[in-house]
Amino acid sequence: MEEITIIKSEYVTSAVNRATCPEELLPEIVFVGRSNVGKSSLINSLTNRKSLARTSGTPGKTQTINFFRVELKTSDDTRRAFYLVDLPGYGYAKTSKTNRALWAKFIDEYLSSRRDIRFVCQLVDMRHPPMESDLKSFASLVGNNLPVLVVATKSDKLGKTQRQKHLYAIQKAFGIDAESILPYSSTKNEGRSELLDVIIKSLIK
Repeated sequence: MEEITIIKSEYVTSAVNRATCPEELLPEIVFVGRSNVGKSSLINSLTNRKSLARTSGTPGKTQTINFFRVELKTSDDTRRAFYLVDLPGYGYAKTSKTNRALWAKFIDEYLSSRRDIRFVCQLVDMRHPPMESDLKSFASLVGNNLPVLVVATKSDKLGKTQRQKHLYAIQKAFGIDAESILPYSSTKNEGRSELLDVIIKSLIK
């Protein structure tokens, strides 16, 4: 596996509509998932920054689309810049139905209008079977012709036998092959190299 180094990562903006998305056109790697599935922790792990993305124990804390500009280089000094994009968590959130509907509309607009989304990471908690909202989100992404990588978070919470059993259940629920699921532990950085490898391959296509 190629050695990939993050040389810079920074928060850019929090968008509340299409007009407030960044003007600089860069490839985008998008993170979606239920509230509290660990999107912010994964972004911090991936960029090797403790608090680039703010984490919270309160479901639904992220209520905007957050853009982080990242630059990386490979062992042969190939350099690429891109955005990591953190979408609001779906499912439970301490807000009104009206707000949730507005978020859903904005997210749909973002996913259908951005010109350079390379792929979407759909995060699911490895400890639990995918919920209906996970399956609906996945179907919507596929329906928009977006490549999806399912990232099974909190992999360190399960033993080896349990992990295989739970990964198979996730695979079966989504109707995907084993190569389309990546186990990830933000606390141990397990899966980090593999995810960076997927990212660089998507950027150099």
